[in-house]
Amino acid sequence: MVKTNAYNNPIDKTVLLEQHTVLVKRIAYHLLARLPASVIVDDLIQSGMIGLFEAANNFDSTKGASFETFAGIRIRGAMLDEMRRGDWTPRSVHKNSRMVSEAIKTLEASLGRDVTDVEVAEKLEISLNEYHHILSEVSTGKILGIDDLGVSEDALKFDGACHSDDPYQSIEHNAFKKGLTECISTLPEREALVLSLYYDEELNLREIGQVLDVSESRVSQIHSQAMHRLKARMQSWQS
Repeated sequence: MVKTNAYNNPIDKTVLLEQHTVLVKRIAYHLLARLPASVIVDDLIQSGMIGLFEAANNFDSTKGASFETFAGIRIRGAMLDEMRRGDWTPRSVHKNSRMVSEAIKTLEASLGRDVTDVEVAEKLEISLNEYHHILSEVSTGKILGIDDLGVSEDALKFDGACHSDDPYQSIEHNAFKKGLTECISTLPEREALVLSLYYDEELNLREIGQVLDVSESRVSQIHSQAMHRLKARMQSWQS
C-alpha cells in the first residue's frame, strides 16, 4: 500500500522501513545504556521494529511532524511497552516503591516542604542504608520514569507530541504536562538537575555521576527519590 504526503507525493512504506531501521537500533542502544544489565538489546530492536511498522502505517504528514519524530515516539513507546509486559521486578520491590511514595506524600503534606532521605527513612522506621537500598532496588529492577506518571518522556521534548484527535484528551494531556513541569521545578536542586541531565541532555547514569562527582549507584538513588517525590506530588493526576 502506498500513501501520499501533504504534497500528494506517494510514500512507500517499504522505503520508510528501510531508511529508518538505523533509527530503531540507535534508540535501542540509547535506552540500553539507561536500563538494567538484564535487558537484551535484540529484544528492544525487535519491539522497536514493530513500532516502526506501526508508525509507517499510521503516519500522516499533514499533522506537521516529520516521520522521524513521529516514528521515534512510536519506536520508543513500543520498546517501553514490551518491557512493561515482561516486568521481572519482584512484588516486594513494587510494594516498597509504593511505600516510599506514600511516606514522601504524608511527610510533605505534614511539613509543607521538601523532605530529606533521612526523614523518609525515619518515617519508614528503617535505617538510611536500608532506605537507599530500597531506592537502588527500584532502579535496578526498573528505573521509575516519567512514563510511570502517565505521560511519555517524549511529551516533555516535542511541542504538539500528542497526536490524539480527541480535543478533550489533548487538553488533558497538555494540562498534565504543565502540572508535571511545575512539579519538577519545585524539586530539590540536585534531584531536578539529575532529571534534567537524564531526560533533557539524555546522559546515562554513569555520565551524570561524572558531572556530579558521585557514584553511578548514588545517581540512581537520587533519580529514584526524585521520581518517587514526583509520583507523590502528582497522585491527583493518576486517580
